[in-house]
Amino acid sequence: MLSLQDERILVTGGAGFLGSHLVERLRSMGVRDIAIPRSRDYDLVEKEAIVRLLRDCSPSMVIHAAGMVGGIGANMQNPGSFFYKNAMMGIQLMEQARLAGVRKFVAIGTICAYPKFAPVPFREEDIWNGYPEETNAPYGLAKKMMLVQSKAYREQYGFNSIFLLPVNLFGPRDNFDPRRSHVIPAMIRKFHSAKSQGLPSVTLWGDGSPTREFLYVEDCALGIALATERYDSSDPVNLGSGKEISIRELAAKISSELGYEGKIIWDTSKPNGQPRRMLDVSRAKEFGFSASTDFDQGLRKTIRWYLENVADCHDEAQDGN
Repeated sequence: MLSLQDERILVTGGAGFLGSHLVERLRSMGVRDIAIPRSRDYDLVEKEAIVRLLRDCSPSMVIHAAGMVGGIGANMQNPGSFFYKNAMMGIQLMEQARLAGVRKFVAIGTICAYPKFAPVPFREEDIWNGYPEETNAPYGLAKKMMLVQSKAYREQYGFNSIFLLPVNLFGPRDNFDPRRSHVIPAMIRKFHSAKSQGLPSVTLWGDGSPTREFLYVEDCALGIALATERYDSSDPVNLGSGKEISIRELAAKISSELGYEGKIIWDTSKPNGQPRRMLDVSRAKEFGFSASTDFDQGLRKTIRWYLENVADCHDEAQDGN
């Protein structure tokens, strides 16, 4: 087991949703030397920018949490961009980290890497047994290439890298932009907006039958930090809560928390996405991680943060002010 306190850790995406919580977690563990690159300074799609970043920061560890992300709609509109940018970032960063002598590389993958019809709960051993769900396959496969790379580099070069598979995340500081948001922030914004404007109904994609597993972002940050400190294998590791909820039930919870009493309409002309998502989380327990935040409590914290930080801005934008 490593002690992280004396490491210089580069966290790509460290100013983003997951990354900012991860940086806070690392600091709470006594890590003092953390580099947080910004995309305006280093375009991680470009090799030259990666080389310059590693030269400027000289990290002993890299946690790669950056990526081009979005919900089903964004993935369907930008499949080429999602594949190219995520693949180029991950592959080139791991290679240049190896060449720069980085001692450990932590690759953050995605639940979208799993096959569309993987047996539930998803076990790491099943990750190659089928093609991912079509609407986000390019993104999932791009991230999945880091798993291939991790195994190959460990075998050929003895390079110490790990690959983590977080399930759908939620929590404060999430992205509530409807063009990029995932299901929980998208629903929170829709129901709040409908209540604010007195709308009689809210329309949601699909039929509400798919299930999803969610992990509170602070729990995920802890899981990544513990894996960075304690896990040393290129076998993938699920990070999740091990519990699932249907999209229909989720919509009911969020509308109730926001006090919206209108009708929910399901637009079945829109895709459902993957039928079910729930992880087997036993492997992560081997290095001491299990999710501790109750889903309803985490949801209330997320809604409270939204109402205190961004809801008024959205309302003003809708009013044309």
